[in-house]
Amino acid sequence: MLARLLRLHPSTWKRLVRLSKEAERDGAYRVAKRLQAVVLNSEGQSSGELARILKAPRSKVSEWLQRYQIHGVDGLLEGYRSGRPSELTDQQQQQLGDILDSGPVAYGLDNGIWTSPMIAWVIEEEFGIQYHPGHVRKWLHAWGFSVQRPRRILARADVAAQNRWRRRIYPNLKKKPKRGTGR
Repeated sequence: MLARLLRLHPSTWKRLVRLSKEAERDGAYRVAKRLQAVVLNSEGQSSGELARILKAPRSKVSEWLQRYQIHGVDGLLEGYRSGRPSELTDQQQQQLGDILDSGPVAYGLDNGIWTSPMIAWVIEEEFGIQYHPGHVRKWLHAWGFSVQRPRRILARADVAAQNRWRRRIYPNLKKKPKRGTGR
């Protein structure tokens, strides 16, 4: 079997080196590794040597080089990963969105904000589908919902009364060492 050796124009070689550095800077390390494989192959490295240098299986290195020959740089980019299809239909997702928009109190819960375990419970109650709360968080983020944190300051509280409580009442509530215990 003949070794695959790509011949690159000097400007193409420079472009691939630049793209590899950009990909690495952007955190796309797998794309950068594939681009490096093409560049090093054009410099005379075989698939086996590239596999050793890049710490990747030789079969994968050969696949990267073949994809570059067929599709160019686009063949080395990250592809779309479909993942497991959603168990919720579009109609159910719309229904869930309406439930979430109405709020947990309107749904009959006693909490003022949604939590992912609560939403996972609602999905199971309404649609009979179990989701892990961590997965629910990913769904919410994909749907455009954001994390809400409760405020530490009460919105409609009397600031003077809070300060008075903090200065006078709270210090008296704190535990103090007993006198005469030797500590």
